[in-house]
Amino acid sequence: MSDLHKALGDISRIRRQMAHSTQFQGYGPATLAATGGIALLAASSQSMWLPDPANHVSAYLGIWISTAVLSAGLTAVQMYTRTRRMHSGLSDEMIRMAVEQFLPAVGAGVLLTIALVQFVPAAFWMLPGLWQVIFSLGIFSSCRFLPRPMIAAGAWYLLTGLICIAFGDSRALAPWTMGLAYGAGQLLVASILFVATPGGADEN
Repeated sequence: MSDLHKALGDISRIRRQMAHSTQFQGYGPATLAATGGIALLAASSQSMWLPDPANHVSAYLGIWISTAVLSAGLTAVQMYTRTRRMHSGLSDEMIRMAVEQFLPAVGAGVLLTIALVQFVPAAFWMLPGLWQVIFSLGIFSSCRFLPRPMIAAGAWYLLTGLICIAFGDSRALAPWTMGLAYGAGQLLVASILFVATPGGADEN
């Protein structure tokens, strides 16, 4: 039994090594482009219904957190089905690797949101910029198993996040700061995947 366990452990390590050296093809361009459209719709909703987000923190968070959850759910479902098809026997390892790369950024974003809202409400205006900076770090962390041009998407989110923070006041909460950043950013990600990933356009 010890030989069997050793053999199974060796196989598991080999599969992990193969996953780490394989370009991840589980993100579909059309789905990621759709998440950019969702961000633009959220920005339009904010512009119509929330003219003063600085004084309506809960409503602002409701719009953008629900947008993030919807986009993440759509991406996760599509990633699962696409990875099963594109990576077959390595699908579990590839999905685990993708999640592990982005999960720290997600966790940091959640905890930072809670900290600012609960303990430093005067700095709430910084949240859109900080979200974008953290998202850029998630992309940079994932770049090693994505097409090399994806670094441009990470740079985009870093730049837009820093611009938001540089406003220095509630102007950072304007609808376009999130809508433009994530709308254009996700379209950029989708374009890179469409061009650089084999079979990138295949969403079925």
